[in-house]
Amino acid sequence: MSVHSAAGATLEQSNPVLNISVFLAFVAVTLFIVIRASRNNKTAADYYAAGRSFSGPQNGFAIAGDYLSAASFLGICGAIAVNGYDGFLYSIGFLVAWLVALLLVAELMRNTGKFTMADVLSFRLAQRPVRMAAALTTLAVCFFYLLAQMAGAGGLVSLLLGISDKLGQSLIIAVVGVLMIVYVLIGGMKGTTWVQIVKAGLLIAGAVAMTVWVLALNGFSLNTLLENAVAASTSEPKDAILGPGLKYGANPWDFISLALALVLGTAGLPHVLMRFYTVPTAKEARRSVVWAIWLIGIFYLLTLVLGYGAGALVGPETITTAPGGVNSAAPLLALHLGGPVLMGFISAVAFATILAVVAGLTITAAASFAHDIYANVVKRGRHGDGQADPNGEVRVARRTVVVIGVLAILGGIGAQGQNIAFLVALAFAVAASANLPTILYSLFWKRFTTRGAVWSMYGGLAAAVILIVLSPVFSGKPTSFLPGVNFAIWPLENPGILSIPLGFLLGWLGSVLDRGTEDRRLAAEMEVRSLTGYGAEKAIEH
Repeated sequence: MSVHSAAGATLEQSNPVLNISVFLAFVAVTLFIVIRASRNNKTAADYYAAGRSFSGPQNGFAIAGDYLSAASFLGICGAIAVNGYDGFLYSIGFLVAWLVALLLVAELMRNTGKFTMADVLSFRLAQRPVRMAAALTTLAVCFFYLLAQMAGAGGLVSLLLGISDKLGQSLIIAVVGVLMIVYVLIGGMKGTTWVQIVKAGLLIAGAVAMTVWVLALNGFSLNTLLENAVAASTSEPKDAILGPGLKYGANPWDFISLALALVLGTAGLPHVLMRFYTVPTAKEARRSVVWAIWLIGIFYLLTLVLGYGAGALVGPETITTAPGGVNSAAPLLALHLGGPVLMGFISAVAFATILAVVAGLTITAAASFAHDIYANVVKRGRHGDGQADPNGEVRVARRTVVVIGVLAILGGIGAQGQNIAFLVALAFAVAASANLPTILYSLFWKRFTTRGAVWSMYGGLAAAVILIVLSPVFSGKPTSFLPGVNFAIWPLENPGILSIPLGFLLGWLGSVLDRGTEDRRLAAEMEVRSLTGYGAEKAIEH
């Protein structure tokens, strides 16, 4: 039997009606939750930060729901099934990154900010240029992250319905975009948070059930599972999937660049940072991150079993030739284990994962545009207190949601076929290059200036985006965004190894050349507030 016919035979066992019925049931339940939650959306704080009403454990589940995206479930499982050890590096990188966020960012951001990342970055610097730069980097990171989620949606539903043509997948991506817009317009941050809490619980429960099932089929022996994965491997030699080098052996610099992006990117992701503002105190912010680390860590350990289990039970060739490509590994494993019923449940959970994450990304991007650009740049908000009417600000945010939804649909259509774990790594690289240097300098360097912040954000963003456009990701390969042309002059697939140090360098250089312009009084106030939380609640009340 050929590889293509094997993939087709596997998919014939699925039941599209059952799959879609399970998914529609989930959509109905979550829409009910969103509508119920939206009843209390009366102020900007309600819409952007859920009224700061969530406890640490609740927010920890929501952070896990935000972070465990389609890349974590679909992309990493597929990467491990096909590339083995090198695919598991994504899990390690995504998890280790949380230590940076916990130790350096979470509590300090919560104490200093109000709604968005720019609240922190502009605290002691010139409002308009810093907020504009921070808003643009936020929009860029959210756009790259949205590309991954929308591409995953197209691949997942094409697998469920057996749709392999581009037009059918494009229509599915459009449906996901419309649902995303509805979630955010109705529910705001509170509705989105409850969807993420529900989705995180279902995702981790489904992953645990599949992991136990896979281990049971292999006598609860990880060694037996790995032996079966090696036997089914298509690599040469077959045991190459157990060691490093299968994907990144030819160019270790690509691995170093990826590792830098993954480990440093989380602390600069705007939609993750915004989660710290949904809790009432800094203590709850710390608790939420600890809960998130446990949940995320458990899940990433499970991906090792799920990935190798998919490689052993489904086979790398069947996975790569199925609709959705490597992103189909987890649903195909569910189909192999429990038939159409389990596949329908797991696919619905995966789809819910995509919906919840894109909703979180969208509200973050909309809040950044409305709060930072509209309220504090267009309406010239004073220090820490925008002059725009809060109701008008929320109206602008809602309109921005629609625009972002349309752009996400178009971008997702263009990104079909890409490994979504890889696409998310690009978003991490942009975040680590454009946001993280300015965040750390703002929190820990008293001599940091407005020029340093603007140079760091624009320079890091431009470097990351330009290197991505000039890399094999964009052109020159069959899997590139533009496979028909070749203008790739940057040899690496991830820009982090150059763009991240450049972001730090530009922040330092701009500040050194701008000596004497820093506000020592505001720097001292920011240090006290970030470390103690004193004055934070007063700022939030504004």
